[in-house]
Amino acid sequence: MSNPFKPTAGMTPPVLVGRKEDLEDFSYALDDGVGAPGRLMYVTGARGVGKTVMLNALGDIARKQGWLVIDETAESGFLNRLIGALQDDGKPRVGAITMPSGSLTIPGTPVDASLNLGSIQFSPSERALDFRRVMSQRLDRLEKHHLGILITLDEVQASSIKEIRALATAVQHLIREQRNIAFVFAGLPSMVEDVINDNVLTFLRRAERRHLGDVALDDVRQAFATTIALNGKHASENVLDRLAQATNGYPLMIQLVGYWTWRASEAGPQADDNDITITAAERGIAQAKIKLGDMVHGPAVDKLSAMSRDYLLAMAQDDGPSSTSVIAKRLERGLIYANVYRTQLIKEDIIYQSSYGYVDFKLPYLRDYLREHGAYHQMRRTIAGLR
Repeated sequence: MSNPFKPTAGMTPPVLVGRKEDLEDFSYALDDGVGAPGRLMYVTGARGVGKTVMLNALGDIARKQGWLVIDETAESGFLNRLIGALQDDGKPRVGAITMPSGSLTIPGTPVDASLNLGSIQFSPSERALDFRRVMSQRLDRLEKHHLGILITLDEVQASSIKEIRALATAVQHLIREQRNIAFVFAGLPSMVEDVINDNVLTFLRRAERRHLGDVALDDVRQAFATTIALNGKHASENVLDRLAQATNGYPLMIQLVGYWTWRASEAGPQADDNDITITAAERGIAQAKIKLGDMVHGPAVDKLSAMSRDYLLAMAQDDGPSSTSVIAKRLERGLIYANVYRTQLIKEDIIYQSSYGYVDFKLPYLRDYLREHGAYHQMRRTIAGLR
């Protein structure tokens, strides 16, 4: 039978665990009418906590109420794609035109030939006005039926700041005009902070913040029990406990553990069509840890500065929480210098302050990953220093 767990990035799982309150608040904001604070929101959190899944779920709520929902990712050109999705003819407005020009050269003379075919540019202000215009046109029709438009923007980053400014400017004006709209954007903590702290985007600082964290293990356990039972298998209390504990409440790990445990129960030694055994669970958990390293730990560590990676490697020497003063000594740096990287890693949701003067890993199994791959990361830095 089909595996019910979905560990693919952005794929909405069959049971959305631990986000009930967030979803209910958004649904209430739609019901509460124009101006409800929950209609302007940003979602943040570490890799794998389900930011894209949350955007999908919020979009599903709006669609069920008859709203027009447009989902976009903050990659170059996203504003033009939004405009195209909103307007009937799909034709963007032109911000500037450079007319073609040319010149002729006679061989053997000092004159050179050149040909400029011209170009077209779309200025941010024109795109903001165009977006606002097409939004207003669609809202004119939707609001007759008491419906609205939800825009979701994923993977927000500072590199798209010009288009985000244009979009935010238009959204701000539409809200001031009391139009029936909602805007939700999502991204990694540092990326979102860079955007909302932009001098032009002070308006976005008033957006409601939803920081997605770990899910309570009781909720995880219940989600495993429900999903397994609804899909025709049985798991004992001990197996359910083991599966829940192995996730550490990390949303992506819930899907990884479920997926690979389900697969282990249907293939290999002691496969059982009806039961998920403890043997299948242990095999699934082991494979889930490997996949978590590939999907989350590797990309997260690779994007860090060399000193941030060294800070994590210094932490990985401990079996539990690490003393910040001891880490500074291991790095052969002063405490103030080391705390710059501590602060950045906390901001990125990779570590957290477990108690005064101590930090621990927030991403599950990152300590194990670093212990296995620490030599590789250190060698890469050494080679880079020799260039």
